[in-house]
Formats: sequence, C-alpha cells, structure tokens
Amino acid sequence: MSGTFRILEHPADLGIEAEGKTLRDAFINAAHGLMAIILDPSTVDVHETREVKLQSSDRERLLVQWLSEILYLYDGQGFVAKEFDIVRLTDASLEAVVHGERLDLQKHRTRLDVKAVTYHQLEIRDDEHGARVRVFLDI
Repeated sequence: MSGTFRILEHPADLGIEAEGKTLRDAFINAAHGLMAIILDPSTVDVHETREVKLQSSDRERLLVQWLSEILYLYDGQGFVAKEFDIVRLTDASLEAVVHGERLDLQKHRTRLDVKAVTYHQLEIRDDEHGARVRVFLDI
C-alpha cells in the first residue's frame, strides 16, 4: 500500500483525507481511514472476502458509494473490513474485493459510530503529483 490517510476534525462531522500515487490508492486509503474511525484495525484478521461492484455518474459519487458500501458491510452485514483490493476503477465504476471477518464485539475494539458518508466538502484531486480525496462522515 502506498500513501496515507489522516482524520480531519470538523464541528459536526469527522473527515478523512487520503492520498496515494494513484486514485485507486487514495480510494483504498480512504477505506482504511473509515475503518480506523469505526474500530481498531489491529484487532481484525482476514478470514472472509466480499465482492463490491459499483456504478456511478462520476468519481465523487463513486467515492461516496465506495465508502458507504464498506459502512454497509459493517453496519448491515456485521463484516469488518481490513484489506481492500480495487481490481478496476474508472470514473464511473469500481470493482473490488474486501477482506476481513465477521464482527465480534468480544474481539474488535470499536471506536465511533459512523452514520453516513456525506458530500459535504467532498474533493478529489488526481494529477501528475498523485491523488488525494477528502470526504466527511456524519457521526
């Protein structure tokens, strides 16, 4: 994995700014940032996978859908994601394999409850210097 993510403070929300050499890397690092907000990633092992296939009208919506799908896997299916393999990413579609395990409250140390991924101050930059995404979460 190349790149990083950092958590951004905001009066009513929490944000993620993720970077990478490519937009794919930045999307992956944003997913890592989301899971780090929700729980301690060091408590998660890889035992199962989930496939994610998304279609959207643009990259910004695709980023929100991507993170919302990871949030749904956690909240709706009790699946804790640890590793993200984006196998295809275009301006309008994303295909990925998400690796992790079933949520176990005895094992996984939770942190914050994320309600939704928002479009507030959403930003995507992708140029010759690398890629950066910024997204805020409703907590």
